[in-house]
Amino acid sequence: MSPARPPFPLGRFLRDGVFAMLLNVLCALTLTYVLGNGGGFGPNLLASMCIGTLAWAMIDGGRLLIWGECARPNWLVFAGLVAVAVPVAQVAGMTLTGLLLGARINGFSSLSRTSMTGVAFTLIATGAATLFFTSRDRILRAEARAAQQEAHALQARLQALQAQIEPHMLFNTLANVQGLIALDPARAQHMLDQLIQYLRATLSSSRAEVTTLGQEFALLDAYLGLMQVRMGERLRYQLALAPELAACQLPPLLLQPLVENAIIHGLEPKIDGGTLSVRASRDAGRLLLEVADSGLGLAAAPASKGTRLGLANTRERLQALYGSAARLELLPNSPEGALARLTLPLTP
Repeated sequence: MSPARPPFPLGRFLRDGVFAMLLNVLCALTLTYVLGNGGGFGPNLLASMCIGTLAWAMIDGGRLLIWGECARPNWLVFAGLVAVAVPVAQVAGMTLTGLLLGARINGFSSLSRTSMTGVAFTLIATGAATLFFTSRDRILRAEARAAQQEAHALQARLQALQAQIEPHMLFNTLANVQGLIALDPARAQHMLDQLIQYLRATLSSSRAEVTTLGQEFALLDAYLGLMQVRMGERLRYQLALAPELAACQLPPLLLQPLVENAIIHGLEPKIDGGTLSVRASRDAGRLLLEVADSGLGLAAAPASKGTRLGLANTRERLQALYGSAARLELLPNSPEGALARLTLPLTP
């Protein structure tokens, strides 16, 4: 089955027509005031408009119809199109000019030896317009290729950052399982079962380019369930997500390092543990995500390599995806603990 032909780019065709009309005016000025062609500017402008518009419609319209907006034309076929369109536009344009002026002008007379100057001028003008349009298309194709390469590079960079986050959580959990094997084998087995359940839940979405807020909260629920096996009653958590925000899109595993930092550096070192809350809300047309804990707070949290890696990766992913439209803030929580606040563009 042959690939479907792309729709005719009418907007591009009409934009090209604006340039064609400007070229027609330039041709009329050249014929009247440079070449000294008789008849005055008005008739020359009308003739230029008739001939130039027909030539533009056949050449540019044919090019866009056959090759589309982005494909490179076959130059042999395109030269044949120009060779046919120029004399046809000359004859039909002069005939139309005569009808509009109320004069009897035989379009074929413009192809006679005495009027070959007009044909040559039409050919030169058409060649200049063709050169302009094809040069512009070459620039647009180069820009499109550069944008595509930049998008591929950005995606590879984001995947590399995401790949750094996932092993960080996995290695920490496996280290905890290893520590529990000798002390509490049953609890270690339960934790391993929870880890397998979490990995199954993340398998389909961890390599995706985007996820939904509902899926992200479901993964956090699985992760926090895994952490609760390790910490027992010392860890209490709450997930607050309004149903109307569940379908909002965001990068996968964006909240994971923030939740992990809250547990490792805020709640786990605290003797009686505490509560972790993850909240999503809408604020002035933006998505507000908050990870709050009642742990030791920012001053007591060690600036470990893991903390710096998780936060640095989160900030770098935000910068790559949203630029200045997103930000990550670390604030004191009230009455105790720390608060990580993410502000993102709201993407339904």
